[in-house]
Amino acid sequence: MRRILLAAAVTTAAALTLSACGTTEPAADKKDDKKSSEAINLTDGTGAKVKLDGPAKKVIATEWNIVEHLVELGVDPAGVSDIKGYKQWDQAVPLTGNPKDIGTRGEPSMDSIAALSPDLIVATTDLPAAAIKQLKEVGTVITLKPADAKDPFGQMTKNLDLLAQATGTTDKADQLKKDFDAKVEEGKKALADADLAGANLAFADGYVDGNQASIRPFTSGSLIGAVNEKLGLKNAWTVEGDPAYGLGNTDLEGLTKLPDDVHFAYIANKDDKSSTPFTGIFAKDKVWTSLPFVKAGNVHRLDDGIWMFGGTGSMSAYIDNLVKALTK
Repeated sequence: MRRILLAAAVTTAAALTLSACGTTEPAADKKDDKKSSEAINLTDGTGAKVKLDGPAKKVIATEWNIVEHLVELGVDPAGVSDIKGYKQWDQAVPLTGNPKDIGTRGEPSMDSIAALSPDLIVATTDLPAAAIKQLKEVGTVITLKPADAKDPFGQMTKNLDLLAQATGTTDKADQLKKDFDAKVEEGKKALADADLAGANLAFADGYVDGNQASIRPFTSGSLIGAVNEKLGLKNAWTVEGDPAYGLGNTDLEGLTKLPDDVHFAYIANKDDKSSTPFTGIFAKDKVWTSLPFVKAGNVHRLDDGIWMFGGTGSMSAYIDNLVKALTK
């Protein structure tokens, strides 16, 4: 069963921004130079105090949610973990610039990171403490808490704001949050107009290993679960999720406990055949085919490339996809 891949942050050096500033007004030059050279004091997700000489420009991200935040803030990441995987699973927010691959999310390459001479390295607490210690020997690091089932949406925006502060893009972060709020209201109204306010929804993903299939419910503590509730939908899962991502674990028999009128939605990937049990190994299984929501045609595969643990970009794409699927 696949594990999650999550969040991260940003850093930089003031000297880079000084040379990028060009204007015919000397007074403006002085003002901008002063602003770009002001130190930034941060408290990261672990409570550690981090000081930057100025807004970070050359930023490395070890997790895909961090990468997504950076791209949306207008910061081209200098280094990204598993670029091929990101392009496969997060098409809602395509990579910008020309980032270098720094290894896997679980084991980034210290040599590759050091070779890039980054202003800032953004990691998450999903990395082992030993790995984060090594990163700090390479450069300035801020460590983010990737998720929190007690407040999944709040944690996402907290990470976005911290990265914006580190990169001098707070105005852009404010706009992203405002646009997302508007997207939620738009989706909520569309569902209400279709008499789907308060409808039962169960979102999951699944994986096949040999002849065994695993189903991973996204409970109310997941980011997608939080977005669903913002849309006015009711999370139909009764299983318990983990304390970080709000993800549960069940099997095909567990689906029989869902309400008969539930809408079942999932995301898979066409390039990863192990991620599609609902159209693969379950297709001829009598338990699956006898489920009331399967018989009723209330099974919805959403578009590939929406990262379930991303930021406002992926969550906006999720809302558009979900509303389209439920109201067609």
